[in-house]
Amino acid sequence: MSRFRSLALLRTLGMVGGDPVVAHERQPHKRVSQTNNPDLTSTSWAVHLALASLVALSGCTAMKVRLGWKVYLDKTPITSMQASLPKGPGIAPGEKSPLVAVLTEPDGKVLATEGQGRGKVLWKDIQVTANVVTANQKGVVSLPQDPRLSDGKVAHVTVSVPSHPGVHADLDIPIRYDYKFTSNFSGSSGSSGMNGNDGMDGSSGSTGSLDPKNPSAGGDGSNGTDGSNGEDGGVGGDAPPVQVRVALRVGSHPLLQVGVTAAGHQELYLVDPQGGSLTVRADGGPGGSGGRGGRGGRGGSGGMGTPSGRNGNDGSSGRNGFDGSPGKGGSITVTYDPQAIAFLTAIHLSNQGGPPPVFNEEPVPPLW
Repeated sequence: MSRFRSLALLRTLGMVGGDPVVAHERQPHKRVSQTNNPDLTSTSWAVHLALASLVALSGCTAMKVRLGWKVYLDKTPITSMQASLPKGPGIAPGEKSPLVAVLTEPDGKVLATEGQGRGKVLWKDIQVTANVVTANQKGVVSLPQDPRLSDGKVAHVTVSVPSHPGVHADLDIPIRYDYKFTSNFSGSSGSSGMNGNDGMDGSSGSTGSLDPKNPSAGGDGSNGTDGSNGEDGGVGGDAPPVQVRVALRVGSHPLLQVGVTAAGHQELYLVDPQGGSLTVRADGGPGGSGGRGGRGGRGGSGGMGTPSGRNGNDGSSGRNGFDGSPGKGGSITVTYDPQAIAFLTAIHLSNQGGPPPVFNEEPVPPLW
């Protein structure tokens, strides 16, 4: 952007006066040295300072509206609205999905919401009423992780504009279970070791005399001190024993009901084996990283003289700490109903550092 265009914009925003800009714009062919013209120099500084202020204020909604980056819906005529989930029509338990609303003006111009829609419409000007799912003030829709809260239901949202009572959009959101779920009961990571302290630099030797008639030796520099060793990383946490129960919901489209229990906590999942899966993790926690050894101090320089002093020796750097050992993986026991055996490939297990998983086949009643 040229200086004059910047000034014109800032003048429009009320950030600079009009007279100096007009004077220079009316004399475009007159060559003026900026360094020799105090008025132009001060004007340029005003441009730079105003632009810096403009950037600093770019997060202000009112400023974005004045610049045309955002719009207020109460001052914009709207005839219709549509809503959609651009990441897919459905949502899985525990998943979040951004909502996009598209509004049409009387002349056919289309406006989209900010965020995922990358448009000018502010979400604070829009109201979202949700059923089964929830929606936050930024247009993000969420479904609770517990499948019992949404099983057999269809989520629904109504998007409306309070400043335009007749404008709204309805959207049904099907619940999907062909999703890659994860149940993680892995151990915690070990703490990182503290870094060692750097050694102190040695001091310089005293200065002697370089006068050939009265020579004196320069003093020796002192040695730098050694850096301290880094601390070893902490041991990773052990994963608890995990119990997995799998039941089959029979029908034209079979689904797996899965319960995962560990450390007194239970998680439930409804998994579509045609495209969906559940990964159960009970890995040992990774060990913490070792601290860095401290740098040895530099030896002091020898003082000038006849002869010059000797430089001090550098201190030794400290040893890096060792990484902590990983924790132990938890045992995993899978109890599955005989009807579910054909769909067990949708259940993935990981317990690094633990014993091999155990599978038991026995009748498992519906989990809910």
